[in-house]
Amino acid sequence: MADWEQHLSEHDRAVLERGRFARRMGFGQRAAVIVIDCQNYMVGSRELDDERYPSRCGPAGWAAVDRIADVVTAARAVKAPVFYTRFVLDPTGNDIGVYGLKRDLLHTPYWCLADTIGAEIIDDIAPGVDDIVMVKKKPSAFHGTPLLGHLIQRSIDTLVIVGGATSNCVRATVFDAASHNYRAIVPSDCVFDRIEISHSISLFDMDRQFADVVESSDVLNYFAGVESNGA
Repeated sequence: MADWEQHLSEHDRAVLERGRFARRMGFGQRAAVIVIDCQNYMVGSRELDDERYPSRCGPAGWAAVDRIADVVTAARAVKAPVFYTRFVLDPTGNDIGVYGLKRDLLHTPYWCLADTIGAEIIDDIAPGVDDIVMVKKKPSAFHGTPLLGHLIQRSIDTLVIVGGATSNCVRATVFDAASHNYRAIVPSDCVFDRIEISHSISLFDMDRQFADVVESSDVLNYFAGVESNGA
């Protein structure tokens, strides 16, 4: 059962059926992986629910990290591009924008502040030598980054989007991917959130309109097919 099924009423199901929502797009011809904000501040410590990281996703994040590692390894094996984003803000808060009106944690090095431990990508899925790492200041991986140009140069038509948080930067990236006419694939066991209902409803919204929500095994099978076809 999909994560969101428990939240749907019979009326909701009828709306989905008559509106012909959630058809499958499938994978295209050339896929890239985008790893969204898998940083220390976002995940926390694997060994414990580390209270130093006030914005951590904790166990949900680490469960996804292990599956993300599998997807990244499979992509690299067939030379599919892998992009990483880091959400990094100036410790002064001068680049936080309106987000700072909703929340900030500018007092701690365990958030996403430049030159702090919190802003670093976790070691367990550290970027490889051929991966591209981009710093962003807003939720979407497209906003204010060179991502679109890299995708065009490489003739990419499909984006496998993993990381966190599901309801924030993953979702924003999926919506922007659709706006640029990319197929978005979201393996549900490779994304994570701080709040379970936010995770479930965001997966539902993405699958309903702008992405295929799948399992990491589907992504691994896709990359295995690319390898066997010699692409």
